[in-house]
Amino acid sequence: MVKHIILWTLNPSLSEEEKRVVKSGIKSGLESLVGKVPGLLDVKVHIDGRLASSNADVMLDSTLESEAALKAYATHPEHVAVADGKVRPYTVQRSCLDFEV
Repeated sequence: MVKHIILWTLNPSLSEEEKRVVKSGIKSGLESLVGKVPGLLDVKVHIDGRLASSNADVMLDSTLESEAALKAYATHPEHVAVADGKVRPYTVQRSCLDFEV
């Protein structure tokens, strides 16, 4: 299995209300991909409980069957639609850690 962990920083020009709406959209969009993208086993998007010591706004914690499944996920049309519509327009920084478990 492969873990795919992403941290995003939202655009600081967004108001607190806009950030709340954006985070909710990211969460619902990405978590809805389970069952739609082959090999995507689990997705949890963390948007609440952020401590002041944090330097990211949103965390994606996902589990995939294999590295091949991760590569297919990256280009799957459902994932690309969420990334292009709910994530990329509102984020200014992305960090990724992929590893086998």
